[in-house]
Amino acid sequence: MATSAAPVAAPAPDAPAAASPALPAAAPRLAKAMPAPDPLLERLARNAPALDRDVLQLATRALGCAMRQPGAAAPRTLGVIDYSLPSTQRRMWVFDLRDGALLFEEWVAHGRNTGENLATRFSNVNGSFQSSLGAFLTEESYVGQNGYSLRLRGLEPGFNDLARERAIVIHGAPYVNPQAAAGQGRLGRSLGCPAVRPAIARELIDTIRGGSLLVAYYPDPEWLRTSRLLLEDCAGTRLAGHGAPADAVAAHWIP
Repeated sequence: MATSAAPVAAPAPDAPAAASPALPAAAPRLAKAMPAPDPLLERLARNAPALDRDVLQLATRALGCAMRQPGAAAPRTLGVIDYSLPSTQRRMWVFDLRDGALLFEEWVAHGRNTGENLATRFSNVNGSFQSSLGAFLTEESYVGQNGYSLRLRGLEPGFNDLARERAIVIHGAPYVNPQAAAGQGRLGRSLGCPAVRPAIARELIDTIRGGSLLVAYYPDPEWLRTSRLLLEDCAGTRLAGHGAPADAVAAHWIP
């Protein structure tokens, strides 16, 4: 049986008026304040769900800033190493920038003085046996004492610009062994190089050599605060071995 509603008392004459609903005109202003979606970031994030989105966003920001350098050619690939993850996890990702495809998701070693399973210390000093942070440009491959290897040029003064002098290179190493790491609690460690599994070293090196960008991340306060490649507006930025900025060519990356 339905019940009738109780009568509603009229408001007192001095009662405040009810708040007006938000005006429809406010919505467009809010929409304009929202940052536009980054199509490159969105594409890569979908293809690598295990990669922290904030880390990937920093890497794409560094990519965009590096591309503002004179004579910079659009790289074929972007590599990201997240050294905040333990060495027993896959923490290296390589993307094809033409279509956003994930090409590699791999284990990678850090330097023996950078930490045990967890990385904690980084250096740009020769003989430190520590890994370096920041963005690197891949250069030529060669055969050395660690076999087929890839030279890296650090782009960030004070953080990794001595990479070639320190012989910080990508190479395969038998101590990058996930099965052994499960027993000993960590991967083997390098002298500072981002070493990878021997089984994929040649394929990975051939894929990224000659002008690709590799970003090595760790939540180091000084790097996050002062890296020239992480500036929201990197106009005027000068990178190691580069001159003044030129126009970005980001339109080449993702159609």
